[in-house]
Order: sequence, then C-alpha cells, then structure tokens
Amino acid sequence: MHFAVDDTIAAVASPPGGAVRGVIRVSGPGTLPCLDACFRAAAGPPLDSLRAPTRLRGHLLLAAPIGPLPCHLYLWPTRRSYTRQPSAELHTLGSPPLLDAAMTRLCQCGARLAQPGEFTLRAFLAGRLDLTQAEAVLAVIDAHDPGELQTALAQLAGGLSGPLQTLRSALLELLAHLEAGLDFADEDIECVTQAEIDASLDEASAQLDRLLTQLASRSNAGAEPTVVLRGRPNAGKSSLLNALLAHDAAIVSPQAGTTRDYVSRPFYWQHVSGMLIDTPGWVEHVAHDALTQAAQQAAAEQARQAQLTILCLDATQPLVDWERAILESAALANVLVVWTKADLVAARTHGVADAVYTSSHTGEGIDAVRLLIARRASEHPGAAGAAVTATALRCRQSLQSAGTRLHAARRLAAERAGDELVAFELREALDELGQVVGTVYTDDILDRIFSRFCIGK
Repeated sequence: MHFAVDDTIAAVASPPGGAVRGVIRVSGPGTLPCLDACFRAAAGPPLDSLRAPTRLRGHLLLAAPIGPLPCHLYLWPTRRSYTRQPSAELHTLGSPPLLDAAMTRLCQCGARLAQPGEFTLRAFLAGRLDLTQAEAVLAVIDAHDPGELQTALAQLAGGLSGPLQTLRSALLELLAHLEAGLDFADEDIECVTQAEIDASLDEASAQLDRLLTQLASRSNAGAEPTVVLRGRPNAGKSSLLNALLAHDAAIVSPQAGTTRDYVSRPFYWQHVSGMLIDTPGWVEHVAHDALTQAAQQAAAEQARQAQLTILCLDATQPLVDWERAILESAALANVLVVWTKADLVAARTHGVADAVYTSSHTGEGIDAVRLLIARRASEHPGAAGAAVTATALRCRQSLQSAGTRLHAARRLAAERAGDELVAFELREALDELGQVVGTVYTDDILDRIFSRFCIGK
C-alpha cells in the first residue's frame, strides 16, 4: 500500500463490465497538469485558472484509432474534495476497452494506477475521515440490505466516532489537569480535586462500557436472526413461506412430505432483515430410511439454532401430542403460533393465546405475521448495530484494553497511589482509543483496512 500522497492516482470507479456510463476518478497534486494534457473542453476557461468545483463538457484525447472520446469532466481544483487534493471525475461511455484506453492515456500524462482503497486512504490521511468512517465507506458499498446500509451510513456520519471523540476529549482534559498538578506539585496548587478525578473516571468507564456493549452486539451479528417454520407434514408451512415472501420460494403440493430439505430465504420487513427457513414436516415415528432421518435431524437442528420458531398448526385438524407439548412448554417465548388454512374453517375456537389465523390463499393474517416476525427478530443482537461488523471486530480488542487501563486508573485513584500513576494509565487508554479512530495507527493496520476496498474507492 502506498502511503505517499504527493503523486497523482487514477482508477476506474464504476463497476466492472459494460454500461451506459463509466467513471474514472483522478486525485493528486498533478491532477490539473494531467488533465490539461489529455482533456479539451468544448468551452470555458483554462483548467489551471479554475478555483471552484466545475462541470465541463469536452473530449478526452485518446490515441488512434479511437481518437477524441466525448466525456464530462467534474473538477475539484482545490482541496475541497473527498481526498482534500485536486480531484476530478471523467464520465464517459462505459465500454471496458474505452475505459482501458482512457486509463492508459491518463497514466501517460502523469497519473499512476491507484491501489485498492487508495482514494479513501488519502481522505483518511488528510483528516477528512477517521478509520471508523473509512470502514463505513466500504460497508456502504458492500451493504446487502437496507438495514446494513442504514448502519453503515450512520457510522459514516459519525455515529461511532462522535461518542469516541467525546470520550477521548474528556480523558484528555482530565489528563491535562493531572499533569498540570504534577508540574506545580511543589507549589501546593490543586488543579483537580480527588472527587472530580473519581467522577470523571467513573463517567468515562460508563461511556466505554456502553460502546463495548454496542460493538459486541454487532460483532456477534455475523449471523442474521433466523426464523424457522415448524409443523406437521402438509400443515401449510411452504405455502406460508411463499405468502410471506410474496413469491414462490418453496414447492407446494397437496401430498404430505413434499419438503425433504430445508429452504432458506432472506427477508426484510419493518427495517429488520433476517433469514426465513422452511423445514420438513415433523413426524412422530421417523422412518428407518436415511433420507427421512437426515431431514428430521436437519429440521431439529435449524429449530434449535433459530431465534424464533413459527409453529404452523393446521386449523382443519385437531392438535396432536407433539403440538400440545410445545404450546405448554416454557420455550413458548421463542415461538409464534400461526394457524394455517383459516379460510377452510368456520369456527375459530382453538383457544391458543396470541395465535394468528392465516390463509395463504386469501392473504388473511400474512401482514400480521410479518410484523410479529420483525418485532421478534429486532430483539436479536444481529438485527441492528452501532457499527459495521468489520469495525466492531477490529475495535473490540482496543476498547477492551482501554477499559482495562481505565479500571486500573480508577483503582489507583481510589488507593491514592499518586496522580502520576493515574496519568500513565490514562495515556495508555488514550493510545488504545486512538487506534480505533486512527489518531494512532501503524502501516499494518491501514494496509489491512484499505486492502479490502476495490480499486477506484
């Protein structure tokens, strides 16, 4: 990874493959000379005379047989850009051969090919972003659903770095008072009282504990909340799955036992994402054939690992012992009872509390089940988080170390062991917090973070 910022970099920033529009990004001190050598505007002043962000229509001068390539130039000629360097974007036809030719021309005019994540790295090195925000940029790009995107955008806007900076500022202020008191120890000047030291350390520890709790919820969120459909064969589980997803994800047949393997599909309802799993129907006496036994074992394992079980009860059939046992068990807190085939019965006197009557044929109760699933799934730690997963995993150790240092500082302060020892522990805690936001970093940390980016970001 290049950590020098005194050269000019260029890269294709649009997705690979053909498209109507392709984007090439350029940044560095040589951006204007590079563009002046290969871009001709249809009208307007010379590029080196521009001081405000500008959009120009013109041509990129490519070698024969291509010749002039029509493009729009978006230019940030000063430090008011993403990287805080002169920067530009060239928007042209999204043909891969044309973009390759344009990149070749830019490199001939003084730019070099950017490495993965190098534009965001420069934004970090220039102070535009801290490390948590840089990781959020990647999370925005890689988001698979609106929930992940919302978490990434919140972190990009400072949702994590803001509380961390507030905590660092409080500790820095306390450290300054302690060191000032040490400097004037011979003059009997008290810069901060013992009560103020204790209160500041207690508040800092509480803030850090809250951050660790939030990060733990996200770092444990590698698996989304899972919701499993259980029930007897032909109880309407697959039909309910299809109705909830509003498309045919599972095979439906009047013949019992159609589902032999579990079917999993993602869902996103009420700003909550997770995985919905249809399982083979439960049978009281498992056949001796290996396939049926494997199907039953897989269904039981999925139910054991699930955060929520949808117990599908056929409204046209009486309850069996297995279903009664579940309804009477203490595990009902993790079970949502759903009566299926409600359109086929006239009376609804089953008497199961909080059960939902549904019909996959008429759509009755489907929205209610979606809402209940979203509410239950939102209680799972993986449903939402204060930080993107990569940040949570990277930061947890540093924050735990900072917490250990703060605990030591509180103990030393309580024992009146001396302000110089308390100050030492505070400096160590600040170094750990600095590694989270990037005020303290090593080349290895930066390389590990920014190498995950694609070229052009």
